[in-house]
Amino acid sequence: MADPTYTPPEVWQNDTENGGRFAGINRPTAGAREEKPLPVGEHDFQLYSLATPNGVKATIMFEELLEAGHSGAEYDAWTVNIGDAAQFTSGFVDLNPNSKIPALLDRSGPEPLRVFESGAILMHLAEKFGAFLPTDHRRAEVLSWLFWQVGSAPFIGGGFGHFYAYAPERYEYPINRYAMETKRLFDVANQQLAESEYLGGSDYTVADIATYPWFAPFVFGNIYNEARTFLSIHEYEHVDRWVKQIAERPAVRRGRIVNKTWGEEDTQMLERHSAADFEGKSL
Repeated sequence: MADPTYTPPEVWQNDTENGGRFAGINRPTAGAREEKPLPVGEHDFQLYSLATPNGVKATIMFEELLEAGHSGAEYDAWTVNIGDAAQFTSGFVDLNPNSKIPALLDRSGPEPLRVFESGAILMHLAEKFGAFLPTDHRRAEVLSWLFWQVGSAPFIGGGFGHFYAYAPERYEYPINRYAMETKRLFDVANQQLAESEYLGGSDYTVADIATYPWFAPFVFGNIYNEARTFLSIHEYEHVDRWVKQIAERPAVRRGRIVNKTWGEEDTQMLERHSAADFEGKSL
């Protein structure tokens, strides 16, 4: 076990022997590590992702657009296995220099566009199709909640999730620090949802699409080991109502399995190229 009285050296040096579960892929540098192009399908939208909470935001958004009748939102979804460092190939780095999923190539306009960061992808698609983002006075409220989620995710995932479930040693201070912040964020949402059906008001928007994939696994108890019990997630009754309401949406049921590589085989979908790919899947 590492020394709890650790004193940082004058100059930090990378210690790959003490990196925990992600030591093999985490480095203090950016850029491609391997020359490899990305696969490309026939649709205007090419999504490169994995069914993590951040990745699921994008696939739910696409499926919601299609469910709403926006046929131009057809997309190809390709799995980027971040555990195998696939996000560091030259093709992916060209699309997202930050080497994080999801990343999107939009070929629907006169020039191809790259869009990276999950919040940017949701906003880009919402504006392109005129859906799930108000254009009136409600827009500011919805965007505030969208960016609240984007800013909150590192505290939940890289903070609480890492130190509670993934770090090579468990220490009280970081676990307590990020457990407190995660519970505070749940309480923020819970108080808002006590006053309105959805985060941004009476309508389902990109704010809900962004936040649901992070909050739902805590409610259903399938993220970070025993986190649901540890954090007393049952206390947040309005979040519970909101999560379970959204979970029943057909587009959400589809979107959450796209680029999923774990669990029962009928709940996995390594690639998605058309609605027919969902046939035989357990949604």
